[in-house]
Amino acid sequence: MSQTQTQTQTYTVTGMTCGHCVASVTEEVQEVPGVEQVDVVLETGAVTITSSQPVDDAAVRAAVEEAGYQVA
Repeated sequence: MSQTQTQTQTYTVTGMTCGHCVASVTEEVQEVPGVEQVDVVLETGAVTITSSQPVDDAAVRAAVEEAGYQVA
């Protein structure tokens, strides 16, 4: 019986000011292969990604930039 190990990575995203910003970042980051869940805290800019396998850091940063924001 194999057991899946959940991993989390947290990034700080700058420039988000509203719920639309949160939705945009969430939508783009969810498209990164391996990402299972994205939690964004608008007040702090914290973006926590949950996955069952390591997620490509460059792909996450590119997704955030695609949404129009920057990883600090």
